[in-house]
Amino acid sequence: MKADTGRAGIVLAGGPSTRFEDGDKALAALAGRPLLLHAVEAVSPVVDDVVVSCRRDQRRSFESALEGADVSFATDPIDGLGPVGGLRTALRETDRLTAVVIGCDSPLVPPAFLGHLLDRLEGSTTAGVLVRTDGRTRRLPTAVNTRAAAAAASEALDDGGTLHDVVESLAPVVIPEHHVAAAVDTERLVTVDTRADLARVEETLGRRIASGSPGGNPSGADGVRSNGR
Repeated sequence: MKADTGRAGIVLAGGPSTRFEDGDKALAALAGRPLLLHAVEAVSPVVDDVVVSCRRDQRRSFESALEGADVSFATDPIDGLGPVGGLRTALRETDRLTAVVIGCDSPLVPPAFLGHLLDRLEGSTTAGVLVRTDGRTRRLPTAVNTRAAAAAASEALDDGGTLHDVVESLAPVVIPEHHVAAAVDTERLVTVDTRADLARVEETLGRRIASGSPGGNPSGADGVRSNGR
């Protein structure tokens, strides 16, 4: 058995997009490129491998949308198991030690912030990291130990648990809201659930590009605020 090493990036993209009118939101265009591609590009710089979790009926269109990107696909063997099933499938596809997990609907999350989550995980004695914003603990993005999270996902599927239950069972480090805000502009952590959300993200991205900052980001090219050192 190959020893677990390195980091994986997992993009969950198998959802039914029930709140998103007219098609799969993973393929909806933001600045001329699919949301899914934005998410893949967010995780790629800070991991060794990227795994996209999807349904069987999505695979061909996703391959086309990500043509040229260095990714692998984890196709759910059973439909209807939701994000917990998608996560378990993706975790079983990688032999990396740790993984950062985001949804395909997080197009603005900075790569360096995802790297920060992995750093926090690898510097702790727990098997997961969560963040708090807007007064709540978010289910994504998260960083997890892959083997522990795969076992937790299997247990959650048996018990009817949610994605949040999976990470909570890992006794996670929870990064407090003020620490998150000190590290990254929380506007970058927005998720797209509806067409209206997508329009707001387009507006946000347009403002950032108009500001002249690298990558349309006033906090710096990587989206994580400097501490001045």
